[in-house]
Amino acid sequence: METLFETNLSLPLIQKGKVRDIYDIDDRRMLIVTTDRLSAFDVVFDDGIAKKGAVLTSVANFWFDKTQHIIPNHLTHEPLNGVLNDQEIEQVEGRAIIVKKLKPLALEAIVRGYIIGSGWKDYQNTGKMCGITLPKNLKLAQKLPDVMFTPSSKAAVGEHDENIDFATTVNILGEDMAQQVKQASLALYRFAAEFALERGIIIADTKFEFGLDENNTLTLMDEVLTPDSSRFWSAKDYQVGESPQSFDKQIVRDYLETLDWNKAPPAPKLPKNIIEKTANKYQQVQQLLTQ
Repeated sequence: METLFETNLSLPLIQKGKVRDIYDIDDRRMLIVTTDRLSAFDVVFDDGIAKKGAVLTSVANFWFDKTQHIIPNHLTHEPLNGVLNDQEIEQVEGRAIIVKKLKPLALEAIVRGYIIGSGWKDYQNTGKMCGITLPKNLKLAQKLPDVMFTPSSKAAVGEHDENIDFATTVNILGEDMAQQVKQASLALYRFAAEFALERGIIIADTKFEFGLDENNTLTLMDEVLTPDSSRFWSAKDYQVGESPQSFDKQIVRDYLETLDWNKAPPAPKLPKNIIEKTANKYQQVQQLLTQ
């Protein structure tokens, strides 16, 4: 399978995101194509990761199916041949889904079970993570005393998301919807973390996105529990105090942290070995989770 960096379909293009291209079908549905584009630190790179879009689609669809008992999701399960011709299907097969149109909520629902990444840096500087005071003497990659809901604002392409507290979440969504989002996010994470651990994977943290359907029912959308939206660690290699072995794009992030790069466009060129290693990790986590 060649790397799919750009899509070209006869449907009207609604949005070209960091990774996904979204096409309009009608007033109820749209088509989402997950490309092989790579985004890190909210910057889109010129280098794609082979088969990444197909892996992300497979993993997300797997989780959408597994979590239906917790919350409804945007999948329609309709075949592509109802909206695309044969040539277009060949271009995006395995990477495209037909979904319900929803009213998206203006935040990313981030859930953290372990302290790592920006949360670790925040804790080292302030003793807090996303404004929440944590116990003293926590170590890198340590499991948190309890799962934490730490939402962020949703940035436009090329801009950085910003952490927000729960009071700000309430201001954005209202008290009832903010509580619904929080409880759904925590339930999704706890269910998935237990499932994944049985397959040798620790889900350190993840993000969810939600929308409202025509009845204002909270609905899970975008992607869910993929190597792009989550930190996946090898459980057998995990040790507190060490940066864990990763099944996600942390490989890319770790490499980028060694560079003198201000995390703004243009993105640096990635070495071939980093691209190949990342592609292999994506496929490995797909096999561990879904087979």
